[in-house]
Amino acid sequence: MKKRIKPKAGQESVWDYPRPPHLEQTSKEVIVKFKGETIARSNRAYRVLETSHPPVYYLPPEDVDMDALQRREDKSSFCEFKGRAVYWDIVTEDGEARAAAWSYPDPNPRYAEIKDALAFYPSEVEAFVDGEKVKAQEGDFYGGWVTDDIVGPFKGGPGTWGW
Repeated sequence: MKKRIKPKAGQESVWDYPRPPHLEQTSKEVIVKFKGETIARSNRAYRVLETSHPPVYYLPPEDVDMDALQRREDKSSFCEFKGRAVYWDIVTEDGEARAAAWSYPDPNPRYAEIKDALAFYPSEVEAFVDGEKVKAQEGDFYGGWVTDDIVGPFKGGPGTWGW
């Protein structure tokens, strides 16, 4: 494992996040765009903070253009903490991105606040937190949102699966 990066003032280390993950509401402005079109905007998102992972932002469905999403019936996954996830395609006149978002229709009680909230893979969209463009977590499996105020190293890239 790479050495933990010491956070500077105003930064968080993903190695200080707990396991099981912590759920935290944020008032930061979170924007998701697809092909230049804003499909989500929220100041009521939740962050899931888990050891070694950049945060994942979950936006309430009321703050998402649900007309731009189509639920997939052929794909789901299971998180030992949150439960069964379902996946969503983004489909607009300008294009589509398959399985670009996911949600938990019936999360474990500890994560009830994110019921039906949408998380987006930043590799499939343009995502912003308080105006800063998000970078995708390497490997993309976890869908983490990397911003300048988060330091790692991050799980997800080659050689990190055993962490």
